[in-house]
Amino acid sequence: MLGDNIKKYRKEKGYTQEELSGMLHVVRQTLSKWEKNVSVPDAEVLIRISKALNVPVSMLLDLPQEEPTMDLAGELARVNAELAERNGQLQKNALAGKKRGQIIFLSFVALMIMISVHNSMVSLILVGGCFGLALLILYRNLSLLSESTVLPAQIKALKTVTVFCALLLVGAVVVCGLLEAKVLTLTEQQEEWLVMGIFSCVFLFFGALAPRLPYQRHTGLRLPWTVRDEDTWNLAHKIIGFISLPVTLLYLGVALSFSNIESIGRISVVAIVLYIGIPGIISLIFFWKKYHT
Repeated sequence: MLGDNIKKYRKEKGYTQEELSGMLHVVRQTLSKWEKNVSVPDAEVLIRISKALNVPVSMLLDLPQEEPTMDLAGELARVNAELAERNGQLQKNALAGKKRGQIIFLSFVALMIMISVHNSMVSLILVGGCFGLALLILYRNLSLLSESTVLPAQIKALKTVTVFCALLLVGAVVVCGLLEAKVLTLTEQQEEWLVMGIFSCVFLFFGALAPRLPYQRHTGLRLPWTVRDEDTWNLAHKIIGFISLPVTLLYLGVALSFSNIESIGRISVVAIVLYIGIPGIISLIFFWKKYHT
C-alpha cells in the first residue's frame, strides 16, 4: 500500500516523521495518517514525496514501471478507493468482534449466576435474561457477523433459527417458572411427553434448516473442523438434514418403550450424541482427507 511504502522509504532515508513532514510542508499528523493508510496525499504532494525520498512515484504506488502518460490522479483515486474498502472492512471486523465479545460476556455472566445464585426463581429469571439479550444481539447483527457473500435467503434461515432459539428459551423459562411457583403441575407422563416433544421439534427443525445455513461461526454445527473449512461445513449440515428424520423416529420409538422420565432423559442424551456425532465424525474424516492426503 502507498502508506506502507512511504513509511518504508522514509526509514531507509533515516528521516523522522517530523523531518519529512517539514520537507513536505505538512503537519506530522497528516504524514502519520498517510503512513497508516487512513488517507492519501494529492498528486502534487505525492510528487514532492517522491522527490524528497528519491523514489519514483511508480514504486510508491506499487506500479510495475513509471509511464510518461501515467494518470497520477486516477491512480491516487484507485488507491483511495482501496483504502476506503480496507478501512471499512477493518471497522466492520472490529464491530463484529465487539458484538461477539458481548455475547460471550453475557454467556459467562449467565454461568456465574447459575453457580452463585441459589434462589431457583431468581437464577432462572437472570439466566434467561442474559441468554435472551445475547440472542437479541445476535439477531440484530446476523449480517455483520456473517460473511459478505451470504445470500438473503441464507440470512433469512439464520434469522429463523435465532427466533426459534429465542422462543424455545422463553418457553423454557416460562414453564420452569410456573413449575417452580407451583402454578403448573405435570404428571410424570406429561413430563415424558414434554421432553420427547421438545427434542423431536428441535431435531426436525434444525434438520430442515441446517442445509440452508451459510458458512459462519455463530449458528450451526460449530466444531473445530467445520468452522475452518466451508466444504466441511456444508457437508456436515447436509448430513444433519439427511439424518434428522431417521434419528427423530428412532428416538421416539425407543423413548416410547420406556415409562420413566430418567430413562427418557438418558435416551435423549444418546439421541443428541447421534445427532451431532454422525455428521461430526463424517465431516472430520472428510476434513482430514482433504488436508492430509
